[in-house]
Amino acid sequence: MYLVVFTAELIEPDQHYFAMAEKLRQLAFDDYGCLGFEAVSEGTSEIAISRWDSLEDIRRWKQDPVHKSAQNLANKWYKSWKVSITKVTKEYSGIPKNS
Repeated sequence: MYLVVFTAELIEPDQHYFAMAEKLRQLAFDDYGCLGFEAVSEGTSEIAISRWDSLEDIRRWKQDPVHKSAQNLANKWYKSWKVSITKVTKEYSGIPKNS
């Protein structure tokens, strides 16, 4: 499994930004096999983490025409941004026991 970690410093998100973000998320799930997606923001800082089975799925999603059009608007929405892609080598989870 792979994680795509997107971090950004937003300028002034508008309705178009939020609509595009939702459209891209749905596209990732529906057309490119995204396994999970979480995003949080605080003030103008944003982080989004998506989970993928393969680098090929990530590459295809990045090349999607809708995603390309969003990339062309980066200067409008972001002061800065960074993408990191990492391979998960170990994962575990649990449920806390009640005291």
